[in-house]
Amino acid sequence: MMAVPPLRALVDAGHDVAFVVTRADKRRGRGGELSPSPVKAAALELGIPVSHSVDDVLGKDIELGVVVAFGQIIKPHVLAEVPMVNIHFSLLPRWRGAAPVERALLAGDTETGTCLMQLEEGLDTGPVYDTVRTPIGPTDTADDLRRVLVAAGTEQLVRCLAAPLPTPVPQSGEPLYAAKITPDELRIDWSQPAAQIDRLVRLGGAWTMFRGKRVKVHAATVTDGVLTPVTVQPEGKGPMPASDFLRGARPEPGETFA
Repeated sequence: MMAVPPLRALVDAGHDVAFVVTRADKRRGRGGELSPSPVKAAALELGIPVSHSVDDVLGKDIELGVVVAFGQIIKPHVLAEVPMVNIHFSLLPRWRGAAPVERALLAGDTETGTCLMQLEEGLDTGPVYDTVRTPIGPTDTADDLRRVLVAAGTEQLVRCLAAPLPTPVPQSGEPLYAAKITPDELRIDWSQPAAQIDRLVRLGGAWTMFRGKRVKVHAATVTDGVLTPVTVQPEGKGPMPASDFLRGARPEPGETFA
């Protein structure tokens, strides 16, 4: 989904997009029908051919490749023929890797941004052409940040490609790596400070246990160091106000989320 706005913006700006490389279609739903990635669907709508193999860029006299949230290391033999730039959603070298938005939020960073970088074989190690900074607000969710960063990165890409790219600047500072968030990391540890739990909730997918069943916590507030769930989702049910859940559950004195 994050690659769709940059693709549309490149086309709108008059760039000749030769084709799009994205993951293979996935089976979804009970019927198991094949479903294309959002960027494949957008490319086909725009009349742009789609491939599922990066090697298909070879031998086609492509001037530049643009990489957005691709999730794969592009191999040296491809980069040797086709120079590529990457929109990375962090302030490199902080949060290289798969989950930069999530890790920045979880770490309590007050700022993030986008870097347009030169792609090389290493994991987000290439020099940087341009950086855009954006604050992380105290109530921003991961979804909020993604929307802001995609818009910023799209504008950045179009602006930078409207003129010859400047000489990229090597990254400086202490690298931090943004590993994927695991389901276990999303389990709420109620012994943690309220602010840390709040960041986990704003990440999306936070969960806890109550009477042996999983309960997702979709939204919460923090007042005077106390976190109060606002929207929860008991196992097998839809999201509901936490007050409705408590009225239905009728917790015993001393009974808590586990």
